[in-house]
Amino acid sequence: MPRLSEVIAALDNLWPAERAESWDAVGTVVGEPDQGVTRVLFAVDPVQEIVEEAVKLGADLLVTHHPLYLRGTTTVSAATFKGRVVHTLIKNDIALHVAHTNADTADPGVSDALAGALDLNVVGPLVPDPSDPAGRRGLGRVCELPHPLTVRELAARAAERLPATAQGIRVAGDPEATVRTVAVSGGSGDGLFDHVRAVGVDAFLTADLRHHPVSEARAHSPLALLDAAHWATEWPWCELGAAQLDEISDRNGWDLRVHVSKTVTDPWTAHAASAPTSSAMGAPN
Repeated sequence: MPRLSEVIAALDNLWPAERAESWDAVGTVVGEPDQGVTRVLFAVDPVQEIVEEAVKLGADLLVTHHPLYLRGTTTVSAATFKGRVVHTLIKNDIALHVAHTNADTADPGVSDALAGALDLNVVGPLVPDPSDPAGRRGLGRVCELPHPLTVRELAARAAERLPATAQGIRVAGDPEATVRTVAVSGGSGDGLFDHVRAVGVDAFLTADLRHHPVSEARAHSPLALLDAAHWATEWPWCELGAAQLDEISDRNGWDLRVHVSKTVTDPWTAHAASAPTSSAMGAPN
């Protein structure tokens, strides 16, 4: 049975903390370095529902993509929802480790997992990491489709392959336009439009797209935009990370049992489609 410190060292080798953005909060949040680890759970969000799942599973370690405390705090009181997460973890001897922006830019990383879920061939990073001489690390990925699809077909594939959420997939652009190349970025991506335009792809799939950046992007070029739920674009990384840890466990003879949470922690819970309107109709007064 490996110690927590040994497992964390392996995770830090996959996703070094020094490669996280300066504003980020990654690494081990809770856990005794000498405690044994036999079962690990991967999830996107360190919320109470996931922690309860880890307790029920008998996990010794919870690995999440999103940080628990991204900003400073003065309390871990169980009267607060984040404090209750900490109390539950400690009471049940469950460690918590976070890999966030250091997993986004890793090789392979969050966007590789997203591209893999959609059967896209990765060409390289969208925003290369200048510290990587091999040119493989960086934010987002530029991809090619094995066979051209329309924007509508690509959106349907994303809706089918990514975990189901209330949002589904929103599209900006001509649904019948042909897509041969696509950029992807797990998580919030509307700060990357300049990079996306620079690489000249046909479409960009990401999450959390806002009205004004999308309107401006559409005015700049015919680039098609596909907007998925934030959680859904990052969940495939959990399967990738679990597979990487499984391989490390086999190599070291640790016999870890590694699991991926399928609990949907996307905060949106329902979607009501607008009624069909004719092109002659305007917005309500």
